[in-house]
Amino acid sequence: MDYESAANHWLEKDKDSVHMEEAALKIRIESFIAGHNTCALATASADMVRNTPIEYNYVDGNFYFFSEGGLKFKGLKENKNVGLAIYEPYGGFVSLKSLQVQGVAEIIEPFSEEYLKIMEHKKIPVEAMKKLPQPMNLIKVVAVSMDYLDSDLKKEGFASRQHIEFH
Repeated sequence: MDYESAANHWLEKDKDSVHMEEAALKIRIESFIAGHNTCALATASADMVRNTPIEYNYVDGNFYFFSEGGLKFKGLKENKNVGLAIYEPYGGFVSLKSLQVQGVAEIIEPFSEEYLKIMEHKKIPVEAMKKLPQPMNLIKVVAVSMDYLDSDLKKEGFASRQHIEFH
């Protein structure tokens, strides 16, 4: 098996693709993100990979996840690099729609300014959170890159797969 060749398939194909203007692509991606609320969040440690279906909040260009806990934190302790995927149910090659995100995770301090901002966004009362035995953990993911797949882009003259890097 030529893993290197397989891994580079889309990178090679992308060289000859018709790309959207970055601002228009960001608008399209943010619209897709806003149209959903759940993703699969992948974390990994040296001996484990965990892929968690989880509700997200997208605020100021970042993904936020409230979580009581779970094995994803074993991965996050060792490795801050994460992947997440948002997608439509598969309906054939003519109706593909998905977003893959590579990002870096951090844990937001409970009741910090950023934590309170996301609680307000979710309309979670502060007093309700303070009554819990321990406050919910808040994971923030800052995107490093995104791969957006949308079969409809072909109708507009673009490649169905679009890639964006964030610096």
